[in-house]
Amino acid sequence: MKVSVIGASGRVGKAAAFCLAEESVVSDMVLLSREKSLDQIQGEALDMKDALAAKDIGVSITPSSNFENMEGSKIVVIAAGVPRTPDMTRMDLAIPNAKIVAHYSKLVAKYAPESIILVITNPVDVMTYVAYKASGFPRNRVIGLGNHLDSLRLKNLFAKQFNIHVSEVHTRIIGEHGEHMVLLLSSTSIGGILFKEFSQYQSLDLDAIIEKVKKAGSYVINKKGATEYGPAFAISNIVKTILNDEKRILTLTTFLDGEIYGTNDVCLGVPVKLGKNGVERIIKVNMSDDELKEFKVAAEAVKSSTQELMSKLPEDL
Repeated sequence: MKVSVIGASGRVGKAAAFCLAEESVVSDMVLLSREKSLDQIQGEALDMKDALAAKDIGVSITPSSNFENMEGSKIVVIAAGVPRTPDMTRMDLAIPNAKIVAHYSKLVAKYAPESIILVITNPVDVMTYVAYKASGFPRNRVIGLGNHLDSLRLKNLFAKQFNIHVSEVHTRIIGEHGEHMVLLLSSTSIGGILFKEFSQYQSLDLDAIIEKVKKAGSYVINKKGATEYGPAFAISNIVKTILNDEKRILTLTTFLDGEIYGTNDVCLGVPVKLGKNGVERIIKVNMSDDELKEFKVAAEAVKSSTQELMSKLPEDL
């Protein structure tokens, strides 16, 4: 299986590439960047090969600034973009990153027309919409990282609060990857038992927990300059699910056309059944009245931002 990573010179891009190279399902990895970063990704490729040799993994790694080399890729990861600083909102990145994502999405459509696009660039919900429109791909083959990493962060926090193994926590965040995250508390369970049945539930500060998830990326960026390992492993998780046709339900950004309470013409994080063809099914979830209200606010906020951004992009993008 061939996977290409656009933006492999960035911290998330190179970390994701290394995680993917370790997966036995990936046989051919292409690291793509602008020509001025070619020396860097050549060095990254050599460093990765040395590390993989220690684990007896033989993956072909090709560093390149020639985008024709993505031909034949099953998945193309778009991680290129302007890096986010601690004081930036995700929407501050929208216009410059939209131009980057649109440009690369057109190249993917040209050189890897049968591939699945996985968008990492922030603000990821809006950028997924840009990639969907610019590529011309069917919507099942354009997805964004969305709330998958948010949901993993939430699982980790609940596991710590309950002093229980993280695998026993089943929870999900949907909506925007940003300020308008929606915690599906009504369907959260621990060991198959609904969250609200636990005595600890009453003493939890849920507002503080969701605020920690919202600010997790900014907190890491403030401490070390960028998020790397969390996004990288989340990306690897998604790619492996597709390549192995695992039919897992993950919370990813996808284009909605009325499947979730009539929400349409917007890309949002929702539960999807993921397999070799990308999004095989959008899962409609039952929400409490409060959760539905929050989801509609998220949908309106992202849709408004998306429409404003699209109106500012050149028509050729």
